[in-house]
Amino acid sequence: MSALTSLLGRKDAPQDAAIAAAALRSDRFRLEREGDWQRLEAIVRRMEAGRLRKLCDRDLLDLPVLYRTVASSLSVARETSLDAATLAYLEALVERAWFLVYGPRVTLWGWFRRFLGGEWSAAVRAMGLDVAIAFALMVAGTIVGWLLVAHDPDWYFTLVPGGLADTRVPGASAAALKGTLFGHSDQNFLGAFAAYLFGHNAQIAILAFALGFAFGIPSLLLLVQNTATMGAMLWLFHGQRLTLDFVGWLSVHGTTELFAVLLAGAAGLHIGRSMAFPGPRPVLEAAALAGRRAAQVMTGVVLMLIVAAMLESFARQLLDTTAARLTVGGSMLVLWLAYFFALPLRRPRRAG
Repeated sequence: MSALTSLLGRKDAPQDAAIAAAALRSDRFRLEREGDWQRLEAIVRRMEAGRLRKLCDRDLLDLPVLYRTVASSLSVARETSLDAATLAYLEALVERAWFLVYGPRVTLWGWFRRFLGGEWSAAVRAMGLDVAIAFALMVAGTIVGWLLVAHDPDWYFTLVPGGLADTRVPGASAAALKGTLFGHSDQNFLGAFAAYLFGHNAQIAILAFALGFAFGIPSLLLLVQNTATMGAMLWLFHGQRLTLDFVGWLSVHGTTELFAVLLAGAAGLHIGRSMAFPGPRPVLEAAALAGRRAAQVMTGVVLMLIVAAMLESFARQLLDTTAARLTVGGSMLVLWLAYFFALPLRRPRRAG
């Protein structure tokens, strides 16, 4: 019996020695690097608690270095199969530090304030030439639409969709046309109408932007076609001396909606122009840079379309006088012009 016990003891001895060696190696590994781990953990804990002001400049500068050091320790720990507790601790610490080093720097509300506080406006101003070209083509489209129907009224049915035309057709009396502009304040389907109009306006804007990849030409043609419809309707109401009433009816939402379509078309043109004329940059690099700028503009275009849909469905229907409609539409136009082109831009903060 004693011989068997002695034999078993000799068999377990190498295993016990291996366990003891692994424990010693794990303890030595922790002791050599534990100072960096504890310092990184202290910095991470303060940042997670929002106590950034209590961090010194050296801690902030050393944060990326400490993160890479601890990540390296985790890699070594995995390769050498150290104890599970050390691995779990390092994995959790590296994950927390990663979000502070590489994760998003601002909250959604912080991004939104920064976006409206100057980033959107700066992106639009950086596309000044494209905005000017798109605006010129929208004006030209309006004139072309007017001239076409003035020369041949049958063009009206080509330019104006049937659902939009309704009773607004050549030959309609002044009373019939005026009835389409006023007297709708008691309608109760305005919410559904808002959803429909938002979808329609968004489709035009997205198409004008998405077609920019073909060197911007389809975007420009879409702008001309869309405003030709407006020119045809202007001709119709002008023939019955209702031009100002129609402009007031259109301006409530139109100053916002048309501005959004203008910016969407300019964003598409900006991408197409960067591909056709990349300058000193490679084509892909120029297109990527223009795409990031255009994406910022399109984010704001979505916001403008939401505002336009609300104005078109509620404000325009509830305001039943031309003067009130012109006041709202003119105020929105002044607001957009001031935001995009009059307010001073914030200078980006310099590092350090």
